Amino acid sequence: MLIALVVTCFGMAAGLTSRFEAYDDANGGRKNVFQTILGSSSRIFANSFYVKADEYYHSGYYPTIFNETKAFQTPHMAADTGAVASRNEGEEKGFMGPPHDWLEAFGRNFIPNRHTHLDEGGPADDLSNSKDVQEILPWLKFSAELDPDNIETYLVTAYWLRTKMNRVSEAEAVLREGLRHQPGDPQLLYELGRVYYESRHNLAQARSVWEAASRSVTKQSAARPGALQNDPDTRFIYGEIQRHLAQLEEDNGRLDLAIEHWQQDKLVSPQPAEVQKRIDDLIRRQAESTDKSGNTRSEPLPNK
Repeated sequence: MLIALVVTCFGMAAGLTSRFEAYDDANGGRKNVFQTILGSSSRIFANSFYVKADEYYHSGYYPTIFNETKAFQTPHMAADTGAVASRNEGEEKGFMGPPHDWLEAFGRNFIPNRHTHLDEGGPADDLSNSKDVQEILPWLKFSAELDPDNIETYLVTAYWLRTKMNRVSEAEAVLREGLRHQPGDPQLLYELGRVYYESRHNLAQARSVWEAASRSVTKQSAARPGALQNDPDTRFIYGEIQRHLAQLEEDNGRLDLAIEHWQQDKLVSPQPAEVQKRIDDLIRRQAESTDKSGNTRSEPLPNK
């Protein structure tokens, strides 16, 4: 019986290996083992792991299907990165509502009942424990393995690696892996630019990546007429890209280019009047720096 079991297992392994190779060849090598076995259902499991990471981020204080979830439409760990447009509405702390009776009120003493964020100290209110945010990374890794086309997973993983754990090289590797699955994605390029700008202080590389992200949004908008005007996600990421390019050029002393980027941001900004004030201020500063011959100083300052 033991020999028969070994032979059976060997035969199944050999058969599955050939099937995996056939699937990989048919899909350009993009499908992993999880996708091959689970098929399209792998995305369901991936989303479960992703939500589990957000639940852990809240130390277990998280709504169920029976609670009010308007404030959790976009996972907070994703919204906090600044690379994802938030759809959350309402009060995130009161999703459970008032207790229906004394028994429910008493029972809430035995479940997580405080709204906390792990990177802000969690339930202990001790900011020195913010390194514990690394506990969400395994959930995100599983999610990425199951659904490598989910952009948010890469954004969140890279953000926490870079900002909370100071693992910049790993964050860059995560984003490049995402770009391997989704070439030219503007959100991934935007976050990669932040790696170069905020962590590596490489202004030239950051500018190059953000300009590529801007071109990607323009290209996608051309394929979907009206997306830049009507799609909230497209408007959000385009505005973020233009704002960061404007700030980069402003810091680099190239006010004319900064004005151009602020003007692009004004087209999609929810507060165009505030953006116009910034433009007016730059125009005033530009006029003050104009020499007697009428030339404007626009030479870039040395890179950091």
